[in-house]
Amino acid sequence: MKQHRFLEVASLAADMQAGGALAMQHVNQQGGVLNQQYKLIFADSACDPGKAVEAVKQLIEVEKVSALVGPVCSGATLRQARSVSIPAGVVTLSVASASSLISRLRDNDLVFRTAIADPFKGEVMAEYAIENGIKEIAVSFSNDAYNSGIAEVFRKAFKAKGGIITANQVHQANQSDYRREVEALVARSEHIALFAYYGASGTQLLKDAFATNKVGQVFATDGMLSQDLIDALGAEALSSTRIFNNSSNESRKAFKIWKDHAETASIPAKGPFGANSYDAAFMIALAIQAVGSADKAGISAGLRAIAGPMGEVIFPGEFEKAKHILSEGGKINYDGGSGPVDFDKNGDVTGFIGVSQVKDGAWESTLFHK
Repeated sequence: MKQHRFLEVASLAADMQAGGALAMQHVNQQGGVLNQQYKLIFADSACDPGKAVEAVKQLIEVEKVSALVGPVCSGATLRQARSVSIPAGVVTLSVASASSLISRLRDNDLVFRTAIADPFKGEVMAEYAIENGIKEIAVSFSNDAYNSGIAEVFRKAFKAKGGIITANQVHQANQSDYRREVEALVARSEHIALFAYYGASGTQLLKDAFATNKVGQVFATDGMLSQDLIDALGAEALSSTRIFNNSSNESRKAFKIWKDHAETASIPAKGPFGANSYDAAFMIALAIQAVGSADKAGISAGLRAIAGPMGEVIFPGEFEKAKHILSEGGKINYDGGSGPVDFDKNGDVTGFIGVSQVKDGAWESTLFHK
């Protein structure tokens, strides 16, 4: 069996890596793919597009992989796809890259993802803010593919719903303080829409913002969803902060099955992109099994074959059942813990958005229906 590389983002990697590893374990416990062991090799691209390109070049040109599970970050996914994986004809199935630019790639049907694309999340975020009485807001975003992309979607959606953007600020990551940026924001509005990663700029920017005592409500996306943020700033300071993240409908059978598997493996079932990572790794194995070959040329068609509305439903962990159906000439439809994971023409999926807030010293997510 050819090897697959799971490229991880350091700040959110643990649950995602554990999700992918659990999928690999389930597949191998049930006889492997095409009667061979399924293997994931974990590496860290550090969310750096250049490092992602070098890692993927090594995988494709030297190790001759058949598919990629990852990279995680949008910038890394975009750069390596354009430079390496698309020209090489190798499928990329990302677990967390949400930039709308990915949907626009001329990718020959080679780039897929199990994470919801920015437009849906940004629109839901704007809708939630308007429904909760926010009529004006100041926006600050980190200058990277993910955060700049979703900030643009949010701005357009918020204005379309009658809201006013009082500031549209780009900030640089990894500064020691953001007092100048914060003063510019709170001078325009008490409410802030922040698009950043907690480990790069988000925590310090919020710390400086809260120090002004001029902040009302804060809205952010899942790059800020970390216990480290609570530990650094305190639950009380974050009481009016809402974080919008990929979530799961807990009433769905697929989620309940995933939750049982995740809890057995000590993985937070609702942790950031854990279910998305499991689904991606499991789906690559299903795709290879469906086409009967690990050759890179068939993986795209294999993903389409196992992730559509037709066929017998396969839930997380049901690899042996899937193999039996396929061996009998039947069709399957994988229903994942992260959502239905049915790909549209761009390789995108629909799903669910949760709104997280601090309760009892931890983030608690509530499903928000658009």
